[in-house]
Amino acid sequence: MHNLPLYLDYAATTPVDPRVLEAMLPYFTEHFGNAASTTHIHGEIARKAVENGRQQVAGLINARPEEIIFTSGSTESINMALKGLFWANSGKRRHIITVKTEHKAVLDTCAWLEEIGAEVTYLDVDEEGIINWDQYEKALEDDPMLVSVMHANNETGVIQEISKISKMAHEYGALFFTDATQSFGKVPIDVLQENIDMLCFSAHKIYGPKGIGGLYLKKGIKLVPLVHGGGHQWGGRAGTLNVPGIVGLGEAALIAKVEMYDHYKTVKKIKDNFEKQLNGGGQIKINGKLNQRSPYILNFQLLKSSPDQFILNNRRFLAVSNGSACNSEVMEISHVLKAMGLFKNSSIRVSFIPNEVYIRNYSTFLTNDQDRSSI
Repeated sequence: MHNLPLYLDYAATTPVDPRVLEAMLPYFTEHFGNAASTTHIHGEIARKAVENGRQQVAGLINARPEEIIFTSGSTESINMALKGLFWANSGKRRHIITVKTEHKAVLDTCAWLEEIGAEVTYLDVDEEGIINWDQYEKALEDDPMLVSVMHANNETGVIQEISKISKMAHEYGALFFTDATQSFGKVPIDVLQENIDMLCFSAHKIYGPKGIGGLYLKKGIKLVPLVHGGGHQWGGRAGTLNVPGIVGLGEAALIAKVEMYDHYKTVKKIKDNFEKQLNGGGQIKINGKLNQRSPYILNFQLLKSSPDQFILNNRRFLAVSNGSACNSEVMEISHVLKAMGLFKNSSIRVSFIPNEVYIRNYSTFLTNDQDRSSI
């Protein structure tokens, strides 16, 4: 571990918190029962663990426990929400409004739905990553079924005004879905106050395990399930529940609820210091609206060097990204930055956790391309 590069790609994934791992371990061995086995104590223990995890997750976003459906993560939840609602509304409203800077899980799902009859409006954003409000208002006049707008962007950290967006959607009879993968557990979310109908999240973004996440589905909204076979989770998603994963997600959500404020302050301090050091070198330009960004993500242009070459030269010392982890194998201009009018592939994404060690001057890695073989 000592020789691994400094990791600054926490928007891609985070390490499992030791407290989360400790909570999970008994459910791999001692408490291994199936939560659907209701005839014996092993199943009962597993069922209670699932119920507890559901309550912990719901408590983080002010939802009801029965409004949480566990999935494998945000990508599945997005598919469940968009496809499930479209199928449930078959023959009625077919119009979806989304944004060009959404995660590929939303954009690819919308593209697939267009092939089977959906009508999709892809909203533009300005140079700071904020949606085009005039275009949004006009699109709402076309009888939308659903508005899908990400909360905090996974590449730039730009935060959209989801309360305003959802209020406008409801005025036109549309439901509102938000991809909260990068904001869940990091910034306050209240599904009631913010008028959210559906919301997705993944555990591994908040120090939980990979392969578990969920969908908040407001009570009364009907979706056609993606997965059939047993009627688990009130018929929303069939399949044996991942009890250790749910326990881990629940514990991570509980920790986030308690520590969110302190984490936010620490991360903002780290990000502000990092940003100040980089700006001082005169070699970067910050991407995204300056006063409307999550402190957990910093995206900037390298004005005097190539990010791909920089990452290649420094991969022994520094782990950063030139965009979304889901797109890193495709070396092309980020669709998010392109939508913002940035057509050069010259940006770096740095993402943080609340660890004071990063207040040290690690930004020198990003502005000094010297030989670091002696470091």
